[in-house]
Amino acid sequence: MLKILDRAAAGSKFCDGHDRRTFLQIGALGSLTLPQLLQAEAASGVSNSHKAVIMVYMCGGPPHQDMYDLKPDAPSEVRGEFSPIKTNVPGIEICEHLPKMAAMMDKFVPIRTMANCQGGHTGFQCFTGNIANNEPAGGWPHIGSVVSKFQGPVHDGVPPFVSLCYTTKHKPYNEPKAGFLGLGHSSFRPSGPGKDDLVLKDITTDRLDDRKALLASVDGFRRHWDNSGKMEGMDSFSQRAMGILTSSDLFKALDVSEESAETRERYGYANPNQPKGDGAPRVPQNLLLARRLVEAGVRVVTVNYSFWDWHGSNFKIGKEELPIFDQGITALVEDLHQRGMADDVSVVAWGEFGRTPKINKNAGRDHWPRVSSALLACGGMETGQVIGQTDRQAGEAIERPVLFEEVYATLYRNMGINLNSDRLFDFRGRPQYLIPSGTKPLDELV
Repeated sequence: MLKILDRAAAGSKFCDGHDRRTFLQIGALGSLTLPQLLQAEAASGVSNSHKAVIMVYMCGGPPHQDMYDLKPDAPSEVRGEFSPIKTNVPGIEICEHLPKMAAMMDKFVPIRTMANCQGGHTGFQCFTGNIANNEPAGGWPHIGSVVSKFQGPVHDGVPPFVSLCYTTKHKPYNEPKAGFLGLGHSSFRPSGPGKDDLVLKDITTDRLDDRKALLASVDGFRRHWDNSGKMEGMDSFSQRAMGILTSSDLFKALDVSEESAETRERYGYANPNQPKGDGAPRVPQNLLLARRLVEAGVRVVTVNYSFWDWHGSNFKIGKEELPIFDQGITALVEDLHQRGMADDVSVVAWGEFGRTPKINKNAGRDHWPRVSSALLACGGMETGQVIGQTDRQAGEAIERPVLFEEVYATLYRNMGINLNSDRLFDFRGRPQYLIPSGTKPLDELV
């Protein structure tokens, strides 16, 4: 058995009994569970193209009217403390605490009128494009699972769908599973709940040296099995499992220490061991990690980012939170453009709903499902524009309401996926559409 651990975390256990920073474990080859997760991919073709999606889920519902849709002429109990600033696209203004985004707004598309949000604190709609009510047998699948089903891996050793999402205290924030597509299209989670191990700020030299030795061990382990001929006796799913678990490409992609200090600094740092509220930690370095994974061949990477349920101290928290988000998301988009990936990699950042127009007695904003926002970038889309207009209090969509399924149709279009190319059936054998039949991509973006 090969087991890769962080010794410093010895004795730190999760409720499932595993060490906190267990990275991966390979048991007897005949009993690997990963091959079982891969078997459902047998019917899916492998495409040589490499379109990708990076999805950033902002747990809790970010305040749209304090980010992309400020209302400076509204009454004081609505407009709040933040002021709008001009961007590099004439006529578009956003929050003063998003200056880096303002300077490159030509590379973004804020949607101000997401109009069919649900009222509960759940990431389900963001991750699937559907609502949790009246699910088909087996459940609606995650977007990463859909891409895995229709396109499979880019090449052996790198899974098509990687989740960097932290397990949150509030369970509905957590990602749904592969649904009726089956476990073979589940996400690959590189370090389970201990994803803070992927952030290398303040790492000691000894630990870094250990990782280099670990990589050499993994390479040696793989060569041994290749040379022994035992790989030939394994079924294709076990071979793929072995490829993933011993992939140098995947392992290297997960090591952000290979990036220059300057690049890591551009994304910004925060404490990965400190969850915000009952949401996720604030880890902008995971946006850098997402870019590295896409470069390695991953098709879908998901990141849950911080905690945005600001029922109190909305503006105090915003002054701290928004500049860090601004730094990380602009570094990601800038990198995608500089590396020639902007036409192929779609970026979306959003939460489950918006916030109330009226500020409450605790200087916060409460839940508001009538309208919310989303931020899109890259993917070959027509950026440098705003979609939708709300009323004078940012409480209702009055021009171009946008549905979650329309955003999903756009993302699938960017990926080159025709959802009608393969009939899908739930666990009861009933045919299902992943988004409502007839839903079209957003005309403004294509």
